[in-house]
Amino acid sequence: MFKELLIAAIKTSVLAGEKILEVYNTSFSVELKDDLSPLTLADQASHELISNELKKFDFPILSEEGKEIPYEVRKDWKNYWLVDPLDGTKEFVKRNGEFTVNIAFMEGDSPAFGVIYCPVNGHICAGLNNNVYSLNNSVVGDLSLINLEDFVFSAPVNAPENEIKVVASRSHLSQATEEFISLLNLNGDKISMVNAGSALKFCLLAEGKANVYPRFAPTMEWDTAAGHAILKACGKNILLHPSNKEMKYNKPSLVNDWFIAR
Repeated sequence: MFKELLIAAIKTSVLAGEKILEVYNTSFSVELKDDLSPLTLADQASHELISNELKKFDFPILSEEGKEIPYEVRKDWKNYWLVDPLDGTKEFVKRNGEFTVNIAFMEGDSPAFGVIYCPVNGHICAGLNNNVYSLNNSVVGDLSLINLEDFVFSAPVNAPENEIKVVASRSHLSQATEEFISLLNLNGDKISMVNAGSALKFCLLAEGKANVYPRFAPTMEWDTAAGHAILKACGKNILLHPSNKEMKYNKPSLVNDWFIAR
């Protein structure tokens, strides 16, 4: 069942990306949410398309742009979709192309599989079971007919000796994160920085282009779920800091604690 749902999620992410690009290629306006984060017509258009596509499968949908769902309603959900219709709205507004559509399918408090799609370059990164899939929507034709096994991606797991590539947020680098990176230098390892917006940071980890992603600043569950699934599919993980416990989902508060993905 999961493979069919994953293909549906990939197709849905591409369709949502088309809606996002329709707005991206105009002189769009930007509103501010209550928390002063930006909101555009692209966020809303992507949310509506994803909701319409995924509701066909009769699982609840928890989305950043959806209505707030009380914990008492969702606490007993066994399976549900966890969606960020446009992750990296600040990057969208800056027009640097580093924004994504994130779709995860959840089993209880953990992600079963996830899709991260970058509309600007057409890159799709997905993870299910022990497989990471890397493909481009321009080469797969009819997404509903694709054979995912043709796109299994084998990434290097181990960092080069004495070298650590740290991936950091392009728009949300906190002082605590900078202090963590400074501590890495004390071990005598060679430290290099890789900056990326949105959930693309998880793709860099999955593809072996970075080794660690410290995030000591607020994120929401829909920011991390798809990337978490992809990392778990290649033997990596997201661990809370400082407890070192794996990140869990569908909490009373949807705000994540600080974490280190590696």
